[in-house]
Amino acid sequence: MVYAAMMAATALSALNASTVGTALTTIVGDLGGIRAYTWVSTSYMLTSTVVTPLFGKFSDLYGRKPLIQLSIGVFLLGSIMCALAPSMTMLVVARAIQGIGSGGIQAMSFVVIADIVSPRDRGKYVGAFTSIWAITSVAGPLVGGVIVATVSWRWIFLVNLPFGVLALVMIHRFLHLPTIRRDTKIDALGATLLTSGVASMILTISWISEEYGWSSLPTLTMVCVTIALLSGFLLWEPHAINPMLPLHLFKNHTIQRIVPMVTLVAATMSLVGSFMPLFLQSVTGVSPTNSGLLLVPMMAGLTVSSFYVGRWTTQTGRYRIWPIGGTAFLVVGLFMLTLLEDSGRGIMFAMVGMTFIGICTGAAMPVSTTAIQNSVDVQDMGVATSLSVLCRSLGSTISLAAFGSLLNAQVLGKVKSEYLQKPRLINELPEPARTDTINAVSDAIVLIYQVAVPLAIIAFLFAYAVKEIPLRTHAAWQDPSVKAAEVSPGDGNPAD
Repeated sequence: MVYAAMMAATALSALNASTVGTALTTIVGDLGGIRAYTWVSTSYMLTSTVVTPLFGKFSDLYGRKPLIQLSIGVFLLGSIMCALAPSMTMLVVARAIQGIGSGGIQAMSFVVIADIVSPRDRGKYVGAFTSIWAITSVAGPLVGGVIVATVSWRWIFLVNLPFGVLALVMIHRFLHLPTIRRDTKIDALGATLLTSGVASMILTISWISEEYGWSSLPTLTMVCVTIALLSGFLLWEPHAINPMLPLHLFKNHTIQRIVPMVTLVAATMSLVGSFMPLFLQSVTGVSPTNSGLLLVPMMAGLTVSSFYVGRWTTQTGRYRIWPIGGTAFLVVGLFMLTLLEDSGRGIMFAMVGMTFIGICTGAAMPVSTTAIQNSVDVQDMGVATSLSVLCRSLGSTISLAAFGSLLNAQVLGKVKSEYLQKPRLINELPEPARTDTINAVSDAIVLIYQVAVPLAIIAFLFAYAVKEIPLRTHAAWQDPSVKAAEVSPGDGNPAD
C-alpha cells in the first residue's frame, strides 16, 4: 500500500510537469499576462530543483514520513492555488509552491523505497518509478490537451486533489518507520548558500535561453553571483557541525562515478524530448500530436528495460553491467540520430535511435540510484539520494540552455523564430524558402546530436569505472548502524 501511495504521488508530480505546457496558450488567453508566460514553467522548475537537497537532508535528521507528508501537502496546496489563480502573477506564485512539493516528492519517493526495501530487491521498484516519469512525459501533453478541450485548464490542477489526498491517507495509515531523533543543529548557512547558489544558476540558465545572451551584463553578473554563492558553500561545509551536504560523500568511489554519469545521461536524454519533436514537426511535417506519439518507442524501451533489469538485479544481486550496457546503448542511439534526414528513412532512424536511448535510461538510471544508496551509510541515505536527483535536474537544465543556444546560433539569419515556435508554418512557405528553412533546422538539430555523442561516450567511461559492491539484503531501517538511541520504534512492518 505504501508503494502504491508513493507511485500515485510520483505520477501526479510527473504529470503536472508535462501537462501544463499544453495548456499555457489557453491560460494566457484567459488570464492575460503574456510576459509571465515562461515563468509558469520556470518557477516550478526552479523551486522543485532547489528544495531537493533540503528534503533529503531533513529526512535524514527527522525521518521520512513527516517529510513525504509535507511534500504531498504542499503540492496539493499549490494545486488548489493554481486552480483558483485569478491572474498570471498568482499562477506563477502558485506554481512555485507546487514545485516545492514536487521537489520533495521526487527526492523522498526513492528514499522511502530505500527504507522499506533492501538494495537486492530494490531494482524492480525503482525501475517502476522511472517508468512513471517516462510514461507521463508522453501522456502528459495528451492529457492536458484533452482536459483543456473538454472542460477547463483549471482542472489540470484540480484532478490532483483526490489522488493526492488518497496518497496522504495511505501513507499515514500504512507507512510505519522508526522515528529518528537526532539532537543536532540545522546547517542554516549551508542550506542558504546551497539553495541560493542553485537558484541563481537556474535563473542564469533561464535568462540565457529566454532573454539574454551568454555575454550580456545580466548573465555575467548572475554567473559571478552563482560562483560566489557555491564557492562560499564549499568553503563553509567543512566547518559546519552537521553539514547540509557532507563533503565526504564526494570521496565515495561510487558517487564519484555514478553522479557524473547520471548527470550526462540526463543531459543527453533531455535533448531527445526537446529537439526531436521540433525535427519531426518542422522537417518531416508530422503533426504535434503525432510527433509526441513518435516518442512512444523510447518510452517503451525504457519501460521494458527497467522492468527486466530490476528483475535481473534482484535475482543475481549484480548491477554493474547495466550502467555500462545502458550508456553503450545511449552512444549508439545518439549516433543514429546524427543520421536524420527529411525522408522516411529519417523517421526510421529517429525511432530506432530513440528506442536505444530509452533502453539506456531504463537500464542505467534505476540501477544507479540503487548503487548510490547501497554505497552510503543509512545516516546519509536521504542526502545522497537527493544529490543524485539534483544533479539529474541540473544536467537537463544546463543541457537545454547550452544546446538551445547552439540551435539559435546555427539558424540565426536562416530561420525566423516564429517558425521554431510553430514548426507547422514551415510547410506553408513557398519554394525555395521552405527547403532552405527545413535544411537549416535539420542541420542544426543533427549538429546537436553530433555534439552530444562525445558526452555519451564520457558517460560510458564513468559507468565502466564503477566498482560493483555486493547489494545489501536488508532495508535501510533495519541497518545495524542506526543506533537505538536515535530512534523510537514504529508500529510494525514499515510497508504493511
